[in-house]
Amino acid sequence: MLRELFSGEPALAPAYVGGRWTADGTRAPRTGPYTRSVVSQFTPATPDQIAAAVRFADANATAVARLAPATRAGILDRAAELAVEHRAGIARLIALELGKPVKDGLGELDRVADTFAVCAAETRRIGGAMLPVAGWDRGVGNTALTYRAPAGVALAITPFNAPANLLAHKLGASFAAGNSTLVKAPPQAPASSAAVVALLLEAGMPAEAVQLLHGGGAVGAALCAAREVSVISFTGSPETGAAVARAAGATRLVLELGGNAATIVCADADLAHAARTCARTGYTNSGQSCISVQRIYVQRSRFDEFLAAFRSEVDSLRVGDPLDPGTDVGSMVDEDAAVRVQKWAGEAVDQGARLVLGGTRDGATLHPTILAAPSPDSAVVREEVFGALVAVLPFDDLAGVIETCNQSRYGLQAGLFSTDLGTVITAWRDLRVGGLVVNGSSNYRLDHVPFGGVKDSGFGRESPAQMIEDYTVIKTLILRGMSVWGEGR
Repeated sequence: MLRELFSGEPALAPAYVGGRWTADGTRAPRTGPYTRSVVSQFTPATPDQIAAAVRFADANATAVARLAPATRAGILDRAAELAVEHRAGIARLIALELGKPVKDGLGELDRVADTFAVCAAETRRIGGAMLPVAGWDRGVGNTALTYRAPAGVALAITPFNAPANLLAHKLGASFAAGNSTLVKAPPQAPASSAAVVALLLEAGMPAEAVQLLHGGGAVGAALCAAREVSVISFTGSPETGAAVARAAGATRLVLELGGNAATIVCADADLAHAARTCARTGYTNSGQSCISVQRIYVQRSRFDEFLAAFRSEVDSLRVGDPLDPGTDVGSMVDEDAAVRVQKWAGEAVDQGARLVLGGTRDGATLHPTILAAPSPDSAVVREEVFGALVAVLPFDDLAGVIETCNQSRYGLQAGLFSTDLGTVITAWRDLRVGGLVVNGSSNYRLDHVPFGGVKDSGFGRESPAQMIEDYTVIKTLILRGMSVWGEGR
């Protein structure tokens, strides 16, 4: 199937249901935001197909659970190798479907390989514990043990902005835990998502372990409401996350719901390094990342110096065809998204911000935009921009800027440039975020390190080790009248 996805023009992204690929039904087009032509096609799932997929997953969950961890780990290790082998083909699909520069897509596939390798390693660590029951009188004479058992049927709802790696995290960890997984792909990246599933199947993942369905919110809602689903992992907007939670009811949830990440640049920072880092990570994937650099707070004594350096670095970014290996900034996911961000920039200027760079648009391509000192009440400060726009604002003291950052309804990740250890510890302690990156921007992630937020940024942590905990349940065994601890007096 991988080769068919790479060779088709436009690429046909079939569903994978009940152990077979199928493209039956009315096909929907995906128009590439840069090419402005149809680059892939998919068939939205019907209610009958959704019901069939849920039944198949439920009926076969036990078969997947009985695969030895070593077997699952071997498949994931092979998938890591295949991700490297097919990185160019999948990166090209991502560039066509999303306008993401191909060099960023290649980097994403390198992370996919790492993610699968980490999932394989964590699979081998799944175990249990012997409990100290004999430490209390009622436990004397007994033995109790636990192990982490698969949850059963998992549902992974993935976003468009990193379609390969975020799917690798969700599906890789779920399979590592021993579950049968339903995948609801984003309609903006159907072929890219199908390629990751096809890669895992080629690596040896059994048909019982995964099914892929295409479609929009209605498909996701129907899957969330299925009583057979034991755990749901969702990445997307807070509004959609709330809808997922309502549909899911009492089902276990892991929600990553975005942010408007802040990066703090203190007076003692290496300004050249900070400006270069923020420029490179503020416009990666046109800013369409939940931890993309959105707000940069610079100590007032060095504000003008930083702004000049930052403008120079951003101005050097190459904007253009995402298939060109030299392109730094491609297009946004669609023209509506670019129009929205351009509108927010204009509103911020009307409210007193200074337009330092950009603000222009060509279709879905928004040229990298810098706003200086926008109002705290402007949308570019309060909301998640999710676009090629960065706001630069001055601050006077650390306590004040931490308080300002904490006023956001989001709390995913922050960046801090400082050489003072006391500043680092204070920021780590007091910023209400899930993670802090020191001497780097907010937009940095290691795939084997816990990642997730607080407040409206969601709950749960996405890294294979933590996700396996979410995808498993603790099962307890009590042996009455049999004790490794002795019988007492």
